[in-house]
This record gives sequence, C-alpha cells and structure tokens, in this order.
Amino acid sequence: MNSKILVTGGLGFIGSHTVVALQEKGFEVVIIDNLSNTSIDVLGGITKISQKTPVFENFDLRDKAKVKEFFEKHPDIDGVIHFAASKAVGESVINPLLYYENNLASLIYLLKELNKKENPGFIFSSSCTVYGQAKDLPITEDAPVKKAESPYGNTKQIGEEIIADTCKANPGFRAISLRYFNPIGAHPSAEIGELPIGTPQNLIPFITQTAIGEREELSVFGDDYPTPDGTCIRDYIHVMDLARAHVVALERLMENKEETNYEVFNLGTGKGNSVLEVIKSFEKVSGVKLPYKITDRREGDITAAYADTTKANDELNWKANLSLDEALDSAWKWQKEVKRRTETEN
Repeated sequence: MNSKILVTGGLGFIGSHTVVALQEKGFEVVIIDNLSNTSIDVLGGITKISQKTPVFENFDLRDKAKVKEFFEKHPDIDGVIHFAASKAVGESVINPLLYYENNLASLIYLLKELNKKENPGFIFSSSCTVYGQAKDLPITEDAPVKKAESPYGNTKQIGEEIIADTCKANPGFRAISLRYFNPIGAHPSAEIGELPIGTPQNLIPFITQTAIGEREELSVFGDDYPTPDGTCIRDYIHVMDLARAHVVALERLMENKEETNYEVFNLGTGKGNSVLEVIKSFEKVSGVKLPYKITDRREGDITAAYADTTKANDELNWKANLSLDEALDSAWKWQKEVKRRTETEN
C-alpha cells in the first residue's frame, strides 16, 4: 500500500506512535509539525523504530498560505490524520483565544484544501471531553454532547461540528472522528514516548517524573468523589493500541467501508481505573514507592469516564489489547531512557 498520508502533529505523543504504525503498514507518511510541544529528536526515534524517515515539514498550520502551498507541493496526498492542536485544559481557560485560533483555524485551512480533492479521507483526533460528565457509564457514541467544561473541550466539539457540516455539504468528503479517552504509555523500544514540555498536564508523566526524582511528590486532586476509593476514574488506553486504531480507521476510508461519510468512534479499553489504582499499578511494575499527597479537587475534573467500545470493536474490528500494567511499564522504561539521554547530553 503506497498511499501518501499527511499526519499533522506527527512528532507529538500520539502522532509519532501513529506515524510508526502507518509506516509499518506500508503507508508513505508526510508530517507537519511546528515543534511547539515536542522535539525534532522524535523524528530520529521514528526512523530508528521503522527504519524509514518520513518527510517532515516544519510550519504552523495557522499560516493559511503555507497550508495551500503544502497541498500544491504534495498533490498526491490521499488522506489526512489531524492531531495538531493545543491540548492543555488549564491553559485553555487562561488563554481561550489561543486555543480557538490554533485548534480551529488550522482545522478549517486543512479542510478547505482537502475539500478540493476527489473523495478525500480525514481522521480527526477528538476526545471524550465532548461528553462532559456523562449520565450513564460506560459512555456510548450516542451519549449527548454536553456543554464543554473548557475552551479546549469546546474546540473539540466545534471541530467535530465543522467536519460534520463539511461532510454534509460534500458527500464525497469522508471523515471519522476518534473520541479517545486517556492515552498513556510509550513504544516498547523506548525510542519514543510522552515528553511534555514544561509542567505535565497528564497524570502519567507526573507519576514517572516523581518516581525518577524530578518532582518531589505527586498531587492527587481530591479523594472525596463518589467512587470506591474517592479518586477520579478514567479509561487509560495504551498509545500503541490507539495508534493501531488510527491505521484501522484510515484503512476503512481507503477501502470505502464506511457506512456514512461522517462517523464517530470511541477509543478506550472499556474499563475505568481510579487515580489510586493507577498509582498502585505503577508501584507494582516499577518497584518504586511513589510519594503522593491528597490535595483539593481540580476545577473542571469530572468524577468518572470510561468508554463503551462496542461500536469500535464491531465496526472497526479493533480492540484495545494492552493492559494498564503494560502501559505503565512502557511509560516507566521511557522515563528512564529520557533521564539516560539527558545525563549523556550533560
């Protein structure tokens, strides 16, 4: 299969793992990334794993002229997987205009160029944040989309609406939104993984950075939620399973197997784990006792969210295979590799 696929944000956490999965399946990959939340070193990691260097273009998708120029330079792009977006909930509350511009303008400029093509395929990196605190668990794709808790969440909702409207206006435009739950872990080679710039916004980098001694202790935001141990419950999915789902979704569009020209799928394990369960699992796989303290609840945090994965299991023929222990073990290996590299450089 020699289809040429554009992956935006392809040097980010989920993007880089998906690029590897695509190249292993024989796709030709072109990456656009402005390196705002990642490092050019990731390109080397992708190359080491897949023995192939994807084409890399370093520019900002908010530059409309550059996006147009890119598609003129690469007229043979067969599909796009769109990851590039700012994703820190807290930052989006403080700086909403940055999020609306970055996450929506880039999407619109991409869609405008892609819409000129015949039967284009588009995979959108969406999020379970669109459901807010769902009334029923596990969460199906039919659950109502709630008013967003943050500008970040709102950009995902509006993004999905923009794509749905584009598909409605152009029956030849085919798109899938993948609403994922909580991606964690790293490639088993420890060549690529989650490497947030600055303070991590997600639980797992906080855990691994605390375990390795970069942070004094982990904060657990609230232990008075109505859950068995009082801490929030989330559906943690291994990034390797998630990357595979993107390839499967893309192949569905390439092979014209979609039921409608706009589809939505939840991607998760179908199982929820509390923050304290994640800590226990990490301590078990790493052998490291984790210092943590219970602090106040964090604004915007919901009590529990985990996916009903029936639709993705049945229609995409995809299932998350890797366990929480395996994901945390890979994240720990990656953290140790990051430390080794830092020490070598210094």
